[in-house]
Amino acid sequence: MSSSRARAGLLQICLAGVLWGTGGLAVQVVRDHAPLSVLTISGWRTGLAAVVLLAAALVAGRLGEVRRLLRARPGRVAVVGLCTAAYQALYFASVVLVGVTVSTVVSLGLAPVLLVARDAVVARSRPRGVLPVLAALTGLVLVSTAAGPGETGPTPVLGVLAAVASGTAYAAATALGEPLARGSDPLALTAATTTVGAVGLVPVALLLGGPAGTSDPVALAVLVYLGTLTFALAYALLYAGLRTTSSSAAVVATLVEPVTAGLVAAVFLGERLGVLGVAGMVLVLSAIASLPRAGRAGRAGARGLPASGPVVGGPPGTTA
Repeated sequence: MSSSRARAGLLQICLAGVLWGTGGLAVQVVRDHAPLSVLTISGWRTGLAAVVLLAAALVAGRLGEVRRLLRARPGRVAVVGLCTAAYQALYFASVVLVGVTVSTVVSLGLAPVLLVARDAVVARSRPRGVLPVLAALTGLVLVSTAAGPGETGPTPVLGVLAAVASGTAYAAATALGEPLARGSDPLALTAATTTVGAVGLVPVALLLGGPAGTSDPVALAVLVYLGTLTFALAYALLYAGLRTTSSSAAVVATLVEPVTAGLVAAVFLGERLGVLGVAGMVLVLSAIASLPRAGRAGRAGARGLPASGPVVGGPPGTTA
């Protein structure tokens, strides 16, 4: 794999993280204008994304590829789609139960740890290249703490369990989506997995989410933004990037999400980042900057050639 392809894939995944990072503010705007629960918003987001992606696949002549993918790998596509829907809903639930800081650190921080461990087991060797991962996780803690110091929810134990489940589902969706991405059209793969996720999540949102809709134009416009950009486009970018980037590297790269969320909060909400927040952002971005070399080493190992270790050197959890 060429260096330029590795960098392009990493950039696509980082852009997905940037889009996810704007979702927190978007959800807040929706809740300011309409009495919708986070579960209902998540259902809207996934359902709208599925409609947009299927329409795009129709226009681009990719519906046949979507059908072929569903016939060829129905189990894996279903698991990836349902895990994708589950981890965002579980993350939202965790935020309500335990607060933003703990939810973000546990949900987003657990995924790279799980995938580092998986890579070590697969390679049958001790984990290597963990320093960039530790740097990214330390940065995540600093950014999250600076964004919401002292925040806590009413049911911390259930909240932490929900965050652990969210992070596990995030890691599973990324790891299982990586081999699909390498042999599939990104638009077709995103349309297939998102449609499955919508079929699983929307009925749950209708049954348990409270009010199902709103007539407020601002809320509706932001819901469309959440579905089209922070979901449909973001996941298309993620799967496109996974064609040249390992899943363990991808979950580190998507830690640009809380960095973006912190910057958005500072610009639009007047929140102060502080020294710790800025230091955390620098750590996360430095870890991401070291990914291309690690990605090339990991690809060599995947071809049966000597490699320096699992592809973690140097990131959908989602704060949206």
